[in-house]
Amino acid sequence: MLEARNICLEVDDAGEPLYLLNNVNFNIPLGHFMAIVGPSGCGKTTLLKTIAGIKTATDGTFIWEGRDLSEDGDFEPHEIGYVPQFSIAYEELTVDESIESAARMRVKADEDEIYDIIDEVLAETGMTDIADRQVKLLSGGQKRRLALAMELVSRPRILLCDEVTSGLDPRSEREIVQLLHDLSRRQGRIVISVTHSLAQMELYDSIMVMVRGNLAYHGVPGTMNHYFGVENFEEVYPKLALREPDQWRVSWLKHREPYYERMEKDRESKYAELGMTPPVSRDSDEERKKDRRDSEDEEPDEEETEMPGFGTQFGQLLRRRFNILLRDRTQLMLQVAMIVIFPILVALFSSKGQDQLLTLTDTTSNDIAAEIQAQQAQAEVRARVGSAVSGIIMFEVILLGLMGSNNASREIAAERLIMEKEKFAGMRVGAYVMSKVVYLAMLVVLQSVWMYAFVQFFWEYRGDSLNHLYFLLLANAAMTSVCLGISANCKTPDQSSLLSIYLVGFQLPLSGAVLALPDMVETFTQPFISAYWAWSGSIEGGLSADVLKAVKSIVQTSFSQVRLCEVVLWVHVLAGIVLTWIGARRAQWD
Repeated sequence: MLEARNICLEVDDAGEPLYLLNNVNFNIPLGHFMAIVGPSGCGKTTLLKTIAGIKTATDGTFIWEGRDLSEDGDFEPHEIGYVPQFSIAYEELTVDESIESAARMRVKADEDEIYDIIDEVLAETGMTDIADRQVKLLSGGQKRRLALAMELVSRPRILLCDEVTSGLDPRSEREIVQLLHDLSRRQGRIVISVTHSLAQMELYDSIMVMVRGNLAYHGVPGTMNHYFGVENFEEVYPKLALREPDQWRVSWLKHREPYYERMEKDRESKYAELGMTPPVSRDSDEERKKDRRDSEDEEPDEEETEMPGFGTQFGQLLRRRFNILLRDRTQLMLQVAMIVIFPILVALFSSKGQDQLLTLTDTTSNDIAAEIQAQQAQAEVRARVGSAVSGIIMFEVILLGLMGSNNASREIAAERLIMEKEKFAGMRVGAYVMSKVVYLAMLVVLQSVWMYAFVQFFWEYRGDSLNHLYFLLLANAAMTSVCLGISANCKTPDQSSLLSIYLVGFQLPLSGAVLALPDMVETFTQPFISAYWAWSGSIEGGLSADVLKAVKSIVQTSFSQVRLCEVVLWVHVLAGIVLTWIGARRAQWD
């Protein structure tokens, strides 16, 4: 049984307390199908999220099978399933792949068991015939079935559904409600559905009516009209407006006992018609004490865990990410285009800076005019080579920074809600962050090595080319990591993209490669400009002495020591990963 005792959720509203939930009390037996209804803003979804633990009650407690959740710990991930209003499946995957991904993320089982689970939930939700269809091709009703199927892989004892019938045609709506009804009859499962629709009320075992955070009624559908004194369900909402919400709550607490007795009789009658025995809760004091004694006598077995390990989740997340990339033609083509086109843009300037630097002899010429002319020629070549070399290196760095921004700016923000849902279902944040880091690291290596190799073919780097490659990798990695951190801390992909674009846009003007910055501005901004450190490290630590001299003759900005450049770029990489970890851990449902 699930019992709510004086559940309150209070928030601050301009200095005044506002109760989103006000002393909500109810009992829900096992194997029960319940609807939560009420006018918009009445607290339906808030109550559902509070049951799930997504929102924390400020007062009161839930009792689950005799266990006080506020004292003994929340639901285990495998005990509860939550189907939100938004889609929890990736559009590029198929139905079968989506369910398999959910199963591998939530269930510790061997290959045969995983495939048995997939086949079972496909059959249970009526999706066997469309198992190979991509999610983006599903109808609204089919997407709701898929969301249910993905929750059923862990066989939850409680299934919470938030507006799963919204936007559906009447036939699809009835099919989903009937499916939820059937699911409640299996394994003693409690199914709670938030709905704005008052259709198909006869399929529910009980109806809970909320009004501005207060529980106004909880009983079987057949007695609801009698309680509110109306002819049909549609008249209930107007009737609620005739009394204060608190008055409805007090009235219900006074009259609820006979309605609960009726609900229990109806429950026994329905199960008897099915030839089944109603599930019994193990919530008596004797049973709880016996269970506690039994658990204390048993040796803990670390192998028998409900959730798969870190490595399993990491591997599944990484495989899924590459699978999505290969299916997302737009993103894949953009990646290929940048990898191909950006090095070509740099190579277009390959003729620049190829001139051999002139060296003047120590002999003094009697022809002063010729000597002056030679010095001028030398200065011109040095300026041309220095400007070209500095510009080409900065061009490489900026383009790799742009690639890094494209890699990561939407990586987490675009799937934020799916990530929150998977965290709720037991996904380890560490496995998620690690999968993103490894996936993006592979892109960084591919992009940077190709940029280096292609440009090197047309424009040979004069000096330590491996040092140059190293700093190109660091430039890309630093921008990718920081943008991933931005993505993890933004609520929307548009917000994350905008911030990342600004970050890339400021790289060139604030790097000092074009114009030297005022000392005060340079001191403040330079630590945050990865382009400067990659450009400076590549030039100071890689260029041959004569070319380095040419670059320094035309660049006003001072170059930093190679080791310092390396350290700062690694700090950028690590800071981005830390930001990603912090953002991924923080819940951002709304």
